[in-house]
Amino acid sequence: MGNPTGFKQFTRAEIPHRPVSERIKDWYEIDQPLVNNVLNEQAARCMDCGIPYCHGIGCPVKNRIPEFNDLVYRGKWQAAAANLHSTNNFPEFTGRICPAPCESACTLSINDRPVTIKQIEFQIAERAFREGWVEPIPPTTRTGKRVAIIGSGPAGLAAAQQVNRAGHETVVFEKDDRIGGLLRYGIPDFKLEKTVIDRRLEQMSREGVRFQSGVEVGRDITAAELRKQFDAVCLCMGAGQARPLNVTGANLRGVHLAMDFLSQQNRRVAGVDQPAGSDHVAGREPMLTANGKHVIVIGGGDTGSDCVGTSIRQGAISVTQLEILPKPPNESNDETPWPQWPRIMRTSSSQEEGCERRWSVLTKELRGDDGQVRELFGIEVNWLPGAKGWEMKETLGTEFVLNADLVLIAMGFLHVVRSGLLEELGVKIDSRGNVVVDNWMSTVPGVFAAGDTVRGASLVVHAINQGRIMAAAVDKWLWK
Repeated sequence: MGNPTGFKQFTRAEIPHRPVSERIKDWYEIDQPLVNNVLNEQAARCMDCGIPYCHGIGCPVKNRIPEFNDLVYRGKWQAAAANLHSTNNFPEFTGRICPAPCESACTLSINDRPVTIKQIEFQIAERAFREGWVEPIPPTTRTGKRVAIIGSGPAGLAAAQQVNRAGHETVVFEKDDRIGGLLRYGIPDFKLEKTVIDRRLEQMSREGVRFQSGVEVGRDITAAELRKQFDAVCLCMGAGQARPLNVTGANLRGVHLAMDFLSQQNRRVAGVDQPAGSDHVAGREPMLTANGKHVIVIGGGDTGSDCVGTSIRQGAISVTQLEILPKPPNESNDETPWPQWPRIMRTSSSQEEGCERRWSVLTKELRGDDGQVRELFGIEVNWLPGAKGWEMKETLGTEFVLNADLVLIAMGFLHVVRSGLLEELGVKIDSRGNVVVDNWMSTVPGVFAAGDTVRGASLVVHAINQGRIMAAAVDKWLWK
């Protein structure tokens, strides 16, 4: 620990953003870096705890956080980059879009504000690319074994890089036209510009990883053909089955799944043609835009927040975000004490840009005219303790109506899509709809799975971690 009193000397510096009036006019990233002297002070706040909960509990990939904080404080940036990459294949992704459970687990969070771990990670990764420290690491020898990775999201990419570096020929299959999965078409550019993905893919290509986009395994290539061509298959497709809104009027025009809305805008930014009929629940509306519309976002999570920021940039008249759960407390929550991820009131950068937020509300019905949604009917609810935990009760007399020209369903994701490849392979599925694994292998020998395919919808950092661990299991199995 370079500065043993740093946590006493310096206060936390929050990540600066571009002004709202500027950023809502474009699709560029909104975060700005801290200047070096401020970043040095932030790194000095790390206490180098004897038991670092940020590392042990807070970070799924087990980043050696006190170590890279100390290296940044000492100005040893290249060593910090090497340290960070030893546990995390893609710190430039997590440094941007991870919600930073490491910071919630920081010891300073007990009675102070935590170290700015996420921002330090982000700036280490960016400096590493800027200085040319991120170089291809191809394997010294090849084993002659072939591994197929299905899905090019964070789990698939992490697994591919690790499997390839172990010497196995690695091919990544992606059903979309470009590589990146959720990173490419699910996360708005104002949070993650796609050049960030492209530069990492270039490194992986130079290491020998092969990418095949526009190939839907289970349709364009059968499961039997895949098993015949490869020694091992890794399922990293993600939890693509969205939770539906089961109310009257959910099939009206103007009612869309959040991911369809977000992916279409990402394609616009990238200049990519839209896939026909993929952007509406019933496949009836060719193009989506919030411009000139009253937008309702159903769901208060990250995906809903992304819909808010996207709608504002598209020119919505108004944006209202509805959450069925109660409004959380502002500062602390006894139900989620340190070092757990606290369920407290948070305001995202998109929500700061202008939207009305409502909690403890239930959507009852959508109404329209000529097949187009026009109004949302809802009611307020109370959450009360019951025999099976918290139970929702509607509050009579609190019914309300909202103008709704565009309704975006951001209620989360249930599980991996089971039709097609999974059915062909015959892998066992658990009660939650996820693939069952034992040491990362499914019930079909040689077929492995990781990320949201196994865990259900979760964080990018969990997907990276599981991709890495699965890759080690694949490598060990191939040597048997």
